[in-house]
Amino acid sequence: MRLKDNDKKQALFNATIKLVNEIGFDSSSVSKIAREAGVSPATLYIYFDNKEDLLVSTYVQIKLKTSKAVLNDFDDTLPIREALKDIWVKMFKHMTQNQDEYKFAVQFANSPYISLVNREELEAHYEPILALLQKGIEQKLIKNVETELLTVFVFYPLTYLTNPRSCSGSLLGNIDIDTAFTMAWDAIKV
Repeated sequence: MRLKDNDKKQALFNATIKLVNEIGFDSSSVSKIAREAGVSPATLYIYFDNKEDLLVSTYVQIKLKTSKAVLNDFDDTLPIREALKDIWVKMFKHMTQNQDEYKFAVQFANSPYISLVNREELEAHYEPILALLQKGIEQKLIKNVETELLTVFVFYPLTYLTNPRSCSGSLLGNIDIDTAFTMAWDAIKV
């Protein structure tokens, strides 16, 4: 039995992100991913059941990395707006610094593969954000709507603002983070 090597597993994640971003899901075959990662195709099956498992695992890894980055030093004793702004700014910076991962994540989230993700399990890693939004609702600071709708208006604009292909170069280079967050906040505040 062969032992698992975390470097090889990470190389497979990196190769998957690179190839899917360059040639798409369908064209990113197991053999192409393995070649890009510098491993044999058989090695891929030591870590993943199949290509779908690799794609889902890559997406989940990106989402978990994001939750760790944005919830690092999270302080739920801060006022709601300030705590949410801290998370929002961290997410903006994380997405800007990891654009290849986000390009993959956006493609994945808009593909049929998203149905293979255990959403409850993934959302558990974002529970402090959901709890913060619920606390804002209870304090009548945030609109009393589904938290999923709140997250759309708060966090989805980041996908646009951090994507150089959708956000023109002049806007991307001159984003006033405070103003952008205030606009997201204004969308959900009472």
